Amino acid sequence: MSLPSTAIEPMRFREALGHYASGITVITSQVDGEPLGFTCQSFYSVSMSPPLVSFSVMSSSASYPKIRQAGRFMVNILSGEQVRISNQFASKGTDKWQGVQWQESPLGNPIIAGSLHWLDCEIHAEHVAGDHLIVIGEVKALNLQQAAAAQPLLYFKGQYCNLAAPGAV
Repeated sequence: MSLPSTAIEPMRFREALGHYASGITVITSQVDGEPLGFTCQSFYSVSMSPPLVSFSVMSSSASYPKIRQAGRFMVNILSGEQVRISNQFASKGTDKWQGVQWQESPLGNPIIAGSLHWLDCEIHAEHVAGDHLIVIGEVKALNLQQAAAAQPLLYFKGQYCNLAAPGAV
């Protein structure tokens, strides 16, 4: 038995996918001394050997062509305390770096202060997928923060949320 073929309305599709909780990252890079970045929730691991990760970005992104030019990027995995950072890097036409403390990674990418963890990557591959690009990066360095109480910044049903306390059901 086959289901009838119907067009999927974009807003309904977006609403359905909003019911999948995701972590929030900021993808950063630097070209000619200019830091770049954007908020990204479509980030995931790809391979353990070699260590590969991936994110998706709109084909119309103003930041990504410069990141491609750099050939490298940083995945800043945001902590639950970084809602302002997420919102700031999600906005267009503003100085995304205003008031943001950062330092340079081993590859020369911006590491945002207070991030839960970071992954320093070189671009490994890029694939066109509809109105997005799927970018795969090879991880060259990483840092896992040791703050035991730190929580990730999560997004679910169109809003930021927190994990339940450890041991809660």
